[in-house]
Amino acid sequence: MIPGVWKIVGIGLAVVLLMVLGAGGGVWLTACHYRPLLDIANTGLTAVKHSRDNLETLAGEQGRKLGELVLAGDMRERNAAMVIAKAKEDAQPDYAAANKLLRDRTGGDPAESVTFIIDQELGL
Repeated sequence: MIPGVWKIVGIGLAVVLLMVLGAGGGVWLTACHYRPLLDIANTGLTAVKHSRDNLETLAGEQGRKLGELVLAGDMRERNAAMVIAKAKEDAQPDYAAANKLLRDRTGGDPAESVTFIIDQELGL
């Protein structure tokens, strides 16, 4: 071949070699710069995933406990309604006696009437 062609081929190969070296150096510099940042981001991602899983567990537990509290509140409400009904039934004779005393009261000063009614009920 002609010596000028070899010169052009040599220059072309040198340019290609320099481009490959430049690209490799760029990749290496980029990896050196971004690898620590990626490691920090991955560590943060792991921590966030762990926290998310923990919060999901806590939210599920909180939901179960809230359901238990609602059921316990409903049970207390039903029990209170039954106790109130029984108390009303048990107090019925006392209400009847109180109404009878009020009907039997004498006229005059209300304070004297009340005193008389209380004394009568207490058996004084």
